[in-house]
Parts: sequence; structure tokens; C-alpha cells
Amino acid sequence: MGRAKGLFVLTVTLLAAGLIYFALGLLHARGWPAAWPLGGAATACFFLAACGGIAVVALFYFACDRLRAEVRRLSASNPGQIAVPETGFVFLGRAMGELIESAERSIADAAMRAQELEIQLRVATAERRHAEAIIYSISDAVVVTDRFDELVLANESAAQTFDFELAEAARRPIDEVLRDARMIELIRGMRQSEGGSGRRVVEHVVRNNSPDAAPRVYRATLSSVAGADGSPAGVVAVLHDMTREKEVAEMKNDFVSMVSHELRTPLASIKAYVEMLIDGEARDAKTEREFYDVIQNEANRLGRLIDNILNISRIESGLVRVNRQPQSLAVIVKDAMEVIAPQASQKQITMTEDLTPVFYQTSADRDMLYQAVLNLLSNAVKYTPVGGSIAVRISVDETQKKVVTRISDTGVGIPPKDLPFVFDKFFRAEANNRMASGTGLGLSLVKHIIESAHKGRVFVESHVGKGSCFGFELDLCE
Repeated sequence: MGRAKGLFVLTVTLLAAGLIYFALGLLHARGWPAAWPLGGAATACFFLAACGGIAVVALFYFACDRLRAEVRRLSASNPGQIAVPETGFVFLGRAMGELIESAERSIADAAMRAQELEIQLRVATAERRHAEAIIYSISDAVVVTDRFDELVLANESAAQTFDFELAEAARRPIDEVLRDARMIELIRGMRQSEGGSGRRVVEHVVRNNSPDAAPRVYRATLSSVAGADGSPAGVVAVLHDMTREKEVAEMKNDFVSMVSHELRTPLASIKAYVEMLIDGEARDAKTEREFYDVIQNEANRLGRLIDNILNISRIESGLVRVNRQPQSLAVIVKDAMEVIAPQASQKQITMTEDLTPVFYQTSADRDMLYQAVLNLLSNAVKYTPVGGSIAVRISVDETQKKVVTRISDTGVGIPPKDLPFVFDKFFRAEANNRMASGTGLGLSLVKHIIESAHKGRVFVESHVGKGSCFGFELDLCE
């Protein structure tokens, strides 16, 4: 209570001093000569305000002390039940501190949540980029749409398949991007299917706008993606190009069919003549010899057919080992011409040559290249009438680093409609079937030897009734 009384006396004294100073200031302002000389009315007002402020503070402390004394009295009469409060400024400072601490905790929590969200955003962005990189690297066409049938994502293969600009296709309706009614129908049907999820595999044919481009066959796998509520959220379509696979399957079927036919023909002849020999129809040595010659020729034909089939199959499958070494093409062609010369002489066919010097060499497997040249020369002899001619010429283009071999004849020629197919398996021009027998695999084997095994190029030029020119081109050795 002593401090409270002292504060009360101090307050009264300051208020009295302030009023006296203010009064003297007013008298001085009115010109009283005996008035207070240290300032005017403004100074008096300032002094009065200062004293008033100090008095208010003193009164506040006086009230707090009175309240504190009362609380202590009550606490003494009820010990342990009433806490003694702190003084006003201490209480206010503590409250402000608690408010600041709470704000700092809120700011720290918000910063932590923001950091967590940023990390989650970075992870989601990285995962999205990773998924996009995978999709862009897939060779199959990939198309992803949302629940509104708008294109969300596609790769370069899809852009090439459906002929659209990849950079301008995002977030556009699929009917404006794909321009393929059947594919649009499949995607929409998959999205609208019941259940919101599922998978469907169909065969789809894509026809390009270019009139020269052949239709391509795709295996389309469509998957419907369900959202969190089970409703359809979009469709993912993956298209795998099956065009080559179907072509290979058809070629295999044709190959099996043709091989069966070609094998059956010589076997039928051999069987027929063997049965005639068993039945004793060869009544003299001459007839018996003719039967044996036919059996031998058909057996040789069957052996050549099997060898050619095996050689082509090995080259196509990559099982055959190509022993490429520097070889003089002129020497190989000369050896083949010497082997075929007796057959040409029997038909009175003149053979001429124009070969390059032996120092021009190409990297080749000698045995395979020899077989290719021999097949071309054999074909030339077969389809050239008696008294015709065959010209063999080798030329070198040092600028292009190429060596070109041409085998020309004065034979019956090949019709223009058959020229694109002369190197196909088992193909034989119908117009020339009666002139010579064959398996239809010789030229196919030549093509495989030159192009598959030696990375060269074969070509043919022909005019009906004037003859043909078969040739091939290989790289010169450096």
C-alpha cells in the first residue's frame, strides 16, 4: 500500500504542476508582465499533456497495485485457489509473445506444407515426364484421350499413322485430329462401355490419304481408364503395325504351297517311271536307258530344288556364314563362263566377254557369288534360242566406287507385266514355261545372295522377242 500511496501523491502533484504551468502560460500569452517567462501557450499545452500522460500511467499502476493487493488478500484467505495475476505490462507482453509464437508456428506449418506440396509437385512432374518419355519412345502408335474425347497425349508414331501434327493436337477433340471414323468410333465406344474399365483388342486397317500408299493393318488394343468415382476417365489406345507380319504369314503359306507343288512334280515323274520299269514296260535297253535318264534328271531337279530352298532359307534367317574377302569379280565370272560353255555349245550359242582387269576387287564370298553368276548364265542359256548369243560385261565406276556385272542374251525376253516379279520365289513367266523347265528359285537365290548377303543391288531389263539383261552391282574394295 505504501507504493500505491506514493503513486497517488505523485499523480496529484504532476496534475497540479501541469495546471499551474498551463495557467501561467495563458497569462503570459495575454501580456501580463509578471507572468511565466519560459514559454507561451503552446509550451504550456505540451507540458500539461506530458504531465497528464505521466499521471495516467501512474493511475494505471495505482489501479494494478490495488487489484494485486486485493487478490493477495483473497489468496491469503483461500490459499491455493486464487492465482496472483501479473502486472498489466507484463501480462500484455506475455500475451503479445504468445500471439507472436502462435503466428510463427502457423507460418512454419504453412511453409512446411508448401514445401511438401512442392516436393509432391516435382515428383508428379518427374513421373509425368518419365511416362511421356516412355510413350514417345514406343514404336507402336499410342493415343490417350480424356472423358471429353479430347486428345491428352500421343506419340510420333501415332502422328505418322493418322497423319496429324503432334505439336498442334493436344487438347483437341479426336474427331478433329484423327480423321479416322472407325478409330474414333472404337475410342468413344470404349469410353461409353459399362463398368468404366476394360480392355478390347481389334484389327484395324488404316488407309493413308496418299493414293500410292498401301493400307496398313494394325492390332488396336483399347483400355478404358476409370476415375476415382468409378466413372470413365479416358481411353488408352495402342496400335501395333501387323502389316509385315501378315505379309510374312501369307508368304509362308504361299511358300509351303509352292514347295509342296514343286516337290510333287519331280517325285510324281520318278514314281511313274519306276513303276513302268517294275511293270516291265521297258522292253529293250534303249527304252530302259531313256527311263533311267528321266529318273536321273528328275532326281537332279529335286536335289537342286531342295538345295535352293535350303540356301534361301539360311540366307533369310541369317544362319549362313558369309565369308567375305577381297575377290576379283572378273576371275569369278570367267570360271562360271567356262563351266556353262558346254551347254552353250550344244545350242550353238556364242558367248562374248568384256571383263575388267583383275586388280579391281570387291568384298564377297566367292562360292556364293560364283553360284549367283552361274545361275544367271544358266538362265541366259535356257531362254536363248539355238544360234543366239550371250554377252558378259563388267564395268567399274570409280567415282561411285561400284562394280557392275551385266549378262545380256538374245532370248525370248520377259513380258513387262512379269518383270516386277522375276526375283520372287517360284515365279516363272507363263509365256516362257514351255521353253525350259525350272524351279523358279534360281533368280530368287541370286537376289538373296547379292542383296541380303552382300548388300548389293540386282536389276533386270528385257524386251519381248529381243532378249534380256540381268545384272548386279557391288561395292569396290577401298
